[in-house]
Amino acid sequence: MYKSWVKPVIDVTVALMGLLVLSPVILLTIIFLGIANNGKPFFFQLRPGKDEVIFKIMKFKTMNDKKDSQGNLLPDAQRLTTIGKLVRKTSIDELPQLFNVLKGEMSIVGPRPLLTNYLHLYDDFQKRRHEVKPGITGWAQVNGRNAISWDKKFEYDVWYVEHCSFWVDLKILFKTVLKVLKSDGINSANEATIEPFNGK
Repeated sequence: MYKSWVKPVIDVTVALMGLLVLSPVILLTIIFLGIANNGKPFFFQLRPGKDEVIFKIMKFKTMNDKKDSQGNLLPDAQRLTTIGKLVRKTSIDELPQLFNVLKGEMSIVGPRPLLTNYLHLYDDFQKRRHEVKPGITGWAQVNGRNAISWDKKFEYDVWYVEHCSFWVDLKILFKTVLKVLKSDGINSANEATIEPFNGK
């Protein structure tokens, strides 16, 4: 009952309240990132959701589109803008996903939606992460975020699928606030993003 009825109502309520309360922060971020990224404050990307249904995730754009002499994008760490570093450090880059929650594509709490090109690499255990809606924050995020291995990340995701409840979600939200305040686990080993998943 919680997953089917209570959780969706909580998601929409929290998303609406979040957008209302944080609207000044969101507006200022749009302005500053728009300046830093040539009028492009948002980043959109296709991600798999519940039951592997593809949707378009919305985030704040923390990296520019600078390329090398061959026309290839520079490494992530070199494209991360100054304002982007602050936005990512404070997890403000995740706030636009509140709109994904309102559209029913995501939950406040759940496994983070990963790239679509990882789908064919998952084994049966890893695929279980798609039995619930992806979340803005999740059990893996409060237990290491980008600083943990892929195996551990999948282990935490499936644990959440099997133990999802109101109290687990509340615990994750509380730990998320603490993580954001301490900026724990944002980047892995001196990289702007975690290394790509290449299969087991």
